[in-house]
Amino acid sequence: MKSNASLTTGDKLLRVLMFTLVISMMSGLMFNIVLPEISEEFHLSISQVSWLSSAYFLIYAIGTVTYGKLADSYKLKSLLTFGLLFFAGGSLIGLASHTFWMALAGRCLQAVGAAAIPATAMLIPVRYFTPEKRGAALGMTAVGLALGNALGPVVASLIVSVAHWRWLFAVPLLILITLPFYRKYLGDEEQQGNGAFDGIGGGLLAVAVMLLLLGVTNGVGWYLLGGLLCIGLFIIRIRSAANPFVQPRLFANKRFTLGLIIAFLVNGIGFSLYFLSPLLLSHVQKLEPSWIGYAMVPSAAASAILGRKGGRLADLKGNPYLFFIASGSLLVSFILLSTFTGSSPVFIALFLVFGNVGQSFMLIALSNSVSTTLPKEQVGVGMGMLSLLNFIAGGMATGVYSRVLDAGASIQWNPVQLLAGEGTIFSNIYFVLALMHAAILLFYYLQFGRARQAVVSVEG
Repeated sequence: MKSNASLTTGDKLLRVLMFTLVISMMSGLMFNIVLPEISEEFHLSISQVSWLSSAYFLIYAIGTVTYGKLADSYKLKSLLTFGLLFFAGGSLIGLASHTFWMALAGRCLQAVGAAAIPATAMLIPVRYFTPEKRGAALGMTAVGLALGNALGPVVASLIVSVAHWRWLFAVPLLILITLPFYRKYLGDEEQQGNGAFDGIGGGLLAVAVMLLLLGVTNGVGWYLLGGLLCIGLFIIRIRSAANPFVQPRLFANKRFTLGLIIAFLVNGIGFSLYFLSPLLLSHVQKLEPSWIGYAMVPSAAASAILGRKGGRLADLKGNPYLFFIASGSLLVSFILLSTFTGSSPVFIALFLVFGNVGQSFMLIALSNSVSTTLPKEQVGVGMGMLSLLNFIAGGMATGVYSRVLDAGASIQWNPVQLLAGEGTIFSNIYFVLALMHAAILLFYYLQFGRARQAVVSVEG
């Protein structure tokens, strides 16, 4: 049981972490709305300038698990100091850039540093809060992510309306405000690892992730084969190395592995809310780019307001209870979006509230569940693997959704579809996602719900 002083330290760290997550999420999203402007300035295609976002999230994903692994052997305070300084350094380079490649280098350096933040967001609730209060702590991190998601497009629109797009690089410099607080409140705890770092294993994992994401997003089979080959080499490496990047016994933990699989599927489905929704509002509801950002604010605001409530529900009722509520909310959102695809933007914004709140609750339930399956010495790399799979799922989902949209649709799959307008393909996608989520919910119930009911019956 933690002391009151320790709990107070955890609460202070959580407030600082929320601000960090807001700035980090804003930095990741802000450049999306200025890609056409950057393309015109440097006479490059949209696919070329999109690397300002793609490279950021690719490095971010790989770096997340790397920092998680290092956190098992090194002080979180030191890793976070390195990460935040790198984040600020990349921002300064981008702010001073006059060529596209210099701006891209700044974004890449930003990502190297920012990747320390997800590890921090996972580990602070685990290390500084008891299991009974961990759900509420994870709920607060969900609030930070939701606020960043809501504010990112709005702040970016305000900045580019009065200044050059390079000033978007100035916003992340605000993250330096948090560094003294982290240095003060993060402890000098002894770590369980031996300090050895398997660079070969980490490199194989990084290359595998990169090739798989490139293969899916670009539709290149050779990249996919290369990624699968690197995964095979990674498995061989962790089974033969004296101090592997990931201990093979981590994946022998059935509850942990099952949690990763469910998280991967759920996050790939949930990413549709962030990727497809702006395209739906643009192509079907015919909204201008500036209005699209405002149409998505209510859903992000609802996630921010209710995020802590979701965490408390997990603490009071258990993670399966929150999982079922989240799944129900997501199913409602997908069914409504599929049935009333061509309705007013006001209704689409309302449907997205159900989806975003459900996805926030889902992340809390899964993060909390996975953290309880891990031994103390493997929490860092285990939670890093969870974050990595979340980013991989999002990256792969983007490629899949893009290709499905390009293919179009001539057949209506939802038998009760109304007001589709020009959005039949969107309706079909949301209909399939609803069916997939229902299947995942059934699988989760069979794996966890019945076992929980059996325990209750025996206790009764």
